[in-house]
Amino acid sequence: MELLDHFRRQFTYDVWANREVQRALNNGKTELRSLQLLAHILAAERLWLERIHGQRQSLPVWPDFTIERCEHEIEDMASHWREYLTQVFPARLSESVRYKNSKGEEWASSVENILTHVLLHSAYHRGQIASQMRAAGKQPAYTDFIHAARQGLIE
Repeated sequence: MELLDHFRRQFTYDVWANREVQRALNNGKTELRSLQLLAHILAAERLWLERIHGQRQSLPVWPDFTIERCEHEIEDMASHWREYLTQVFPARLSESVRYKNSKGEEWASSVENILTHVLLHSAYHRGQIASQMRAAGKQPAYTDFIHAARQGLIE
């Protein structure tokens, strides 16, 4: 499997997992911290895509989203990532993107490292959401990659 195809599959999984978390939060009384974490996941995914495109940051890193806004953002970001990953050339993955982080520090990272970061950052925070839901006596979403692959939920 080529690296770009791998990223396409991983981002398909990411969208599925974000949807599952949103549904789990929507099915019960949404705990504020879990909602904040989901909003952060989505804002960060948008921020990194904006950085790749050389665009200005359009959302705060920790936005104040409702569960309905999270649902909208999941679908919007799914479309944007799908479009980007369909149009990008494999050679672009090794190119460097210059940006300023949220502290105003200047950095440069390869597109490949940015894509990897987005996926791992989102998985990390989904894990935090699952822990918080369990601690509150609620059933978190089952977002294991292998589950999605075995069930044919991702291509």
